Amino acid sequence: MNSNITIIGGGLAGCEAAWQAARRGVAVTLHEMKPEKFSPAHHLPGLAELVCSNSLRGDSLDNAVGLLKEELRRCGSLLMEAAEATRVPAGGALAVDRQLFSDYVTGKINSHPLIQLEHGEITDIPTEGYVIIASGPLTSDALAGSLGGMTGDRLYFYDAIAPIVTADSLDMNKVFAASRYGKGDGDDYLNCPLNEDEYLRFVDELVRGEKVPSKDFEKVVHFEGCMPVEVSAGRGVETLRFGPMKPVGLVDPRSGVEPHAVIQLRAENREKTMYNLVGFQTKLTYGEQRRIFRMIPGLENVEFVRLGSMHRNTFINSPTLLQSSQQMKNDPRIIFAGQITGVEGYVESAASGFLAGVTTAALARGAEAVIPPPETAMGALMAHITNADARHFQPMNVNYGLFPELPGRVKKKERRQKLAERALLALEDWKHVLEINCR
Repeated sequence: MNSNITIIGGGLAGCEAAWQAARRGVAVTLHEMKPEKFSPAHHLPGLAELVCSNSLRGDSLDNAVGLLKEELRRCGSLLMEAAEATRVPAGGALAVDRQLFSDYVTGKINSHPLIQLEHGEITDIPTEGYVIIASGPLTSDALAGSLGGMTGDRLYFYDAIAPIVTADSLDMNKVFAASRYGKGDGDDYLNCPLNEDEYLRFVDELVRGEKVPSKDFEKVVHFEGCMPVEVSAGRGVETLRFGPMKPVGLVDPRSGVEPHAVIQLRAENREKTMYNLVGFQTKLTYGEQRRIFRMIPGLENVEFVRLGSMHRNTFINSPTLLQSSQQMKNDPRIIFAGQITGVEGYVESAASGFLAGVTTAALARGAEAVIPPPETAMGALMAHITNADARHFQPMNVNYGLFPELPGRVKKKERRQKLAERALLALEDWKHVLEINCR
């Protein structure tokens, strides 16, 4: 097999993958369609363009993305190096000058003797050698067509995302566990009951809440099954009571009666540390989501690990298609990386690219992939995208709800600190194995 690695996509994931493979002595050909062709959201001619915010989010270990950044720093990430070199004041967040950031990464990639950068659109997947597909959430139509055939059409172009909240931030004095008509195990869902006044106020706020305007390339007629909840609410005051807020078959054990309406929460992971607001995909602004959804009984002080959205996002059903190494199950020479795998966010894309580069370099040298342990932020994120429930798979930011629980009883205020400490210890052990594997 050709030991040269082909990487499609010069965004965050593709550049990090190329750098990590090259620094391990493996030649890389990196394909980027800019500046010959631009997606509707890209404007800069260089690599690693930040298309939305210039913030890489929180830089403290109190949040999981801060831990993920620290792991990447300790592993020699090119993008973390670039971020430190181009950072701008942003309080507790890591923000960068996006032009300087792109210039820095472009310069590094161009100067590496083992990386060959080729400009132009790739429309078909190479049939030989290892290939990393890091084409991002705005994959070109031609390449998306090739990917659709390769993935069995398990490729999504618009994602309808409902908010996800942490279990330990719910008020269980108001929320009750029950499945409709007692089906399932009886606690498959948590239910937030609303009386008539609460329901009417909630619907009114949904309709009046500020929405995110669609970009031209995101305009789409929504399928009935993934209608934004505020659009459904605007069709009539009773619409939600016959849709996602239907109370039929659910009895509040405290009152012994059926509520006027309910909002159901479905477990997002096996450990039931996170719950999804069922049917609440939305285009409300993030601020409005926090305000309005905290009107729901039991969610007054809830912690959101992901807010809802509806936007253009090309991604695959990774739990169905990928091994834990991000290799395709039915064609292991193909490795996916970045947001196309279902990770959400700049740093998560960089981490996915880092792991793809490390893994593919090992494979090209005849070694085995070394998967980061789930106790690390990188490992927890990979475990989620490859082991989540494929029926409800949606893009996800890294968050502490993805991590294995700590043993024993841990005070809530100490939990994140101890998770971070455990992660960094596990990371050092993994790095040692990784270094041996790369010799």
